[in-house]
Amino acid sequence: MRDINREHPEYTAWKSVWPKYRDLYAGGEQLTANADRYLIPRQKEPAAVYRERVARAFYENYTGSIIDWYAATLFRREPIVTFEGWDEPARRYFNELAEDCDRRGSTLSDFFRRQVTEAMVTGRSYITIDFPKGPRPAGSRAEEDALGLSRGYFSEYPAENVIDWQKDERGEYEWVVLRTERDLMEEDGGGKQTLREWVRYDRWRYEIWRQAERQGKASAPELVEEGLHGLAGLGRVPVFEFTLGEGMWLMNRAASLQLEHFNKSNALAWALTMGLFAMPVIYSDSEFKQVVGESYYVKLGKDDRFGWTEPEGHVYRLALDNIDRLKEEIYRVCYMLHQAGGALSKNAALTGVSKQRDYLVTQEVLRGMGDRVKDMLKRLLRTLAEARRDDIQIGVAGMDEFDIGEFSSELEDAERLLRMGIPSPTLRSEIQKKLAMKYLCDASQEVKDRIAREIDAGL
Repeated sequence: MRDINREHPEYTAWKSVWPKYRDLYAGGEQLTANADRYLIPRQKEPAAVYRERVARAFYENYTGSIIDWYAATLFRREPIVTFEGWDEPARRYFNELAEDCDRRGSTLSDFFRRQVTEAMVTGRSYITIDFPKGPRPAGSRAEEDALGLSRGYFSEYPAENVIDWQKDERGEYEWVVLRTERDLMEEDGGGKQTLREWVRYDRWRYEIWRQAERQGKASAPELVEEGLHGLAGLGRVPVFEFTLGEGMWLMNRAASLQLEHFNKSNALAWALTMGLFAMPVIYSDSEFKQVVGESYYVKLGKDDRFGWTEPEGHVYRLALDNIDRLKEEIYRVCYMLHQAGGALSKNAALTGVSKQRDYLVTQEVLRGMGDRVKDMLKRLLRTLAEARRDDIQIGVAGMDEFDIGEFSSELEDAERLLRMGIPSPTLRSEIQKKLAMKYLCDASQEVKDRIAREIDAGL
């Protein structure tokens, strides 16, 4: 009870950073509502002036758009999941899982698109494998299937929910603690109740602890449930960490640049706004006591002079150039300089070959992300098959082409390869399946599996 809410040192180091990264990703009202956290006040700036600057703050969200572009482009064509074996119930289960993998209607592509976005924003996301709980323990595999207890599914948790863990010398989890929190509105209008829940997994068992808080008074965490989890037979913790690596943690690479751009662009906008309200200047040796305004007049002596001041604009040009450079740097550290639209990309050639060359670095990053997704997807699906004792082999392919060329060019390359007459039925089968899956990327997993089996049977 004393340690259930303990936080890992790594979690403690990052938990104050993740809200900032989420604000920078979301932008819009979420960031402007917290603009006082990120808009730096000037030295000895009057509080009233700073409040007005905060109220006028705006945010040009480049990093959020870049992250969404990567996630959308990566899953433009869904990963190709293939099955080998004659276990028909297992095939039906995994085909259904591909269409609803979290019991909330998410396809595998939708589920992993969210994990990729989460990993680019906070550096990691967590996936658990769980099985439904039945009214009673099943006595056989057939009874498990009949009660639906063998229909494993995935659950997702953001980085903020995994608060403590322990790993062995191989980097595998020995135990993990997940903390979630939700607010419940009482039906009688008595106010709000906060319900906290901790789930602790080790290699065989799970524990669920709960705590209720009302009006600032919290009860002690209480153990409400425990038992064997779905991977106890394998001796594994059912929590998997998904990460793209430090190099593809885009928000961590671009956050400081995005904040600098935010402060510089707001400072320039404030200066330009203030420059619109010119300040009167009186050149006179006599005491000046008149009120100056649009509805007033100014009376001067014969040797007095009156004028207006306005900035010359040199520093504004420098600030604008610096803001453009910051924008280009944001795109550069995210491997998308060809889309920055600034001075460094003005000379980009317009031919198709040149566009592909400029896009080469971004394409390699996308392939690296695709490899991470495929590795994690294979690991999860194979762990599920092992836990269910299915007699089936699972493969994951694709996610290596991102609409650089037309499908017709891929088809022509495949036809030339087949005309070479290589005596390999396996090669012919794999080429045909790859082309079919790319062309039918929006079809259901059941249809894809049926086509793949028909191609194998025909050859």
